[in-house]
Amino acid sequence: MLGVDVARQLKEAGLTWKPGPGDRFAIPDRDLDEDIFVLSNMTIQVYNLAEGRVIGFNGTTEWALDDVDLEETIWLPREDQLRALLGGTFRSLRRSDAGYEVETDLLNEVRTFVADTPEDAYAAALLHLLAAAGI
Repeated sequence: MLGVDVARQLKEAGLTWKPGPGDRFAIPDRDLDEDIFVLSNMTIQVYNLAEGRVIGFNGTTEWALDDVDLEETIWLPREDQLRALLGGTFRSLRRSDAGYEVETDLLNEVRTFVADTPEDAYAAALLHLLAAAGI
């Protein structure tokens, strides 16, 4: 999973988030730095009952946090979302001795971005793309 620090760099570079179900995000600076949240249409919980474990599908639940301004959140894009954001510049992802390598082609300039995880390699490539686009 993409870390909050790298996600913050993407946000500062101009990446905008259009929230949708399944998206992960963090809320830094509210004593929630270690918590990861997922947008969902409903709350699903596992309950331990005398007759066994059940999965309960609940409607919305009230929580002390209530609302958070979108600007206060940090989107943590998934690997597939990062790849999609690279669009037609994405060429390949491969594993090497150095880590994961994402190859892009932006205006006939082929570049390789290497990181320990696929998400971080995609994020490095996306940071380069955002900088090149001047966003």
